[in-house]
Amino acid sequence: MVKQVTDSVGDVDCAVFVTDPLGEITEAETQLLENIRQLHLPAILVINKIDTLSNKEDMVKKMVAFSQLYPFEQVVPISVKEQDGTALLLSLIQEQAQEGPHFFPSDALTDQPEKVIAAEIIREKVLRNMRDEIPHGTAVVIERMRERTNKNIIDIDATILCEKSSHKGMIIGKQGSMLKKIASESRTEIESFLDAKVNLQCWVKIREDWRNSEFSIRDLGFN
Repeated sequence: MVKQVTDSVGDVDCAVFVTDPLGEITEAETQLLENIRQLHLPAILVINKIDTLSNKEDMVKKMVAFSQLYPFEQVVPISVKEQDGTALLLSLIQEQAQEGPHFFPSDALTDQPEKVIAAEIIREKVLRNMRDEIPHGTAVVIERMRERTNKNIIDIDATILCEKSSHKGMIIGKQGSMLKKIASESRTEIESFLDAKVNLQCWVKIREDWRNSEFSIRDLGFN
């Protein structure tokens, strides 16, 4: 994680350093701060999860400890869950942001292939409909995406991967009800994105422990 952050922050305008209100400063956090220092980046310290605190003095101690390690532009206590302080944080980030070059045409929505967008739409519907039952160990693979000749209809075959047989049953649902709901919501959004009628077929398959398999991660395009 530390290496990925170091490799990616070279061109940013401001670093947003997020930490919890309790506990000691970790070695990883200290290293990240040192990397930010070497890049001479302005940084905003964000103390998240303040809604979990019963004693604010503990948070103040951590704020002081971090402030002694790095000259932060601002220190912002927030609760993402309660939306407390988030508007202030966004305004502070906007103040730090510098206008950059125009990399894409004004009418471009994304630089990702249509298959990737369709897969992400389906995965979003899985997570939104099953966030209390299914962990984030789901992935979606578009097996086929083809437009019918002389017709404004696109056939899409998608496979929803999960890690356990119990998850497969819950994604399918009683008499297929959950899978039908996921597919229906996905089809509506994909049709809007592609501006075409879509025939979407979804299947659910188990690929055990795929998140810990380098081959599976690369195979699914997450490298």
